Amino acid sequence: MFPPVASPERHETASGLNTIQDAIASTIRRAQQNGYVVPREIREELKNMGLPSALWEEVVAQIQPALSLRRGRYYFAASLSHRMQQEQRRQEDIHRSVRRIIRHYKKAASQVERREQNRLDFIQPVKIHTEDGHEINLLSRDLSATGIRLVGTCRLLGQKVTVTISDAGGGPPVRFETRILWTCSVGDGLFENGGRFLEIARKA
Repeated sequence: MFPPVASPERHETASGLNTIQDAIASTIRRAQQNGYVVPREIREELKNMGLPSALWEEVVAQIQPALSLRRGRYYFAASLSHRMQQEQRRQEDIHRSVRRIIRHYKKAASQVERREQNRLDFIQPVKIHTEDGHEINLLSRDLSATGIRLVGTCRLLGQKVTVTISDAGGGPPVRFETRILWTCSVGDGLFENGGRFLEIARKA
């Protein structure tokens, strides 16, 4: 549904957990309420969230085909509203789960470095389940509301995997369906994989 992006951290800011997904949700709400939205309103919303206003075209691209352009206005297609609401709920589930993990992790850690893009250094073992049934133990490098970086001896580029993250607060582990968007070599036989969260994985 969404076009590929170069890196999962490029839309994150230091102002809370605002991401391009939040801007998308806000644009959908405005279009639903008013029947349409114009580019100026999308740019203003991005600016208010601390995101580059130049991302407005990407916001529109990720919402389409739920928006229809007519005479400079993007009209909301009511027939697709249910699907978009489902996507909003998936993103909200992910954000709530990540916030809980981060909150418990920070409480358990004596000192946590906060990065400029609101990406948290999050170094701990995680389990990866691939679509072909393999279980892999990797090391997470950092975590955000939209994705995770994983370091290990395998390349996972393009794969959809399930990432299981333990809760430092003693709660049940959280399983994220994740798309690996990029992979790079960081040493001899060692790779870093950048994944974007798609939804919370439900138990069968």
